[in-house]
Amino acid sequence: MLTSEMVRAARALLRWEQADLAEKAGISLPTIKRLEKEPGPIPGTRATAQAIETAFAKARIEFSYDRGEGVTRLKKEPR
Repeated sequence: MLTSEMVRAARALLRWEQADLAEKAGISLPTIKRLEKEPGPIPGTRATAQAIETAFAKARIEFSYDRGEGVTRLKKEPR
């Protein structure tokens, strides 16, 4: 389950502001601020979490859930 800590960590890896994530995920800035405000699993719909995960996936950020929470920035694909 995606957490606010994971979202903030992923944004930090990309040096994205909350507004950047909002734009790339197609979610309002107030929603991003609300989701990041409280620790733990992000509140809201599964569609919102999916939009955030998709925006990060396009930026080559991977979340891991199997052995605790984790955020990884994948290397660029070789040419």
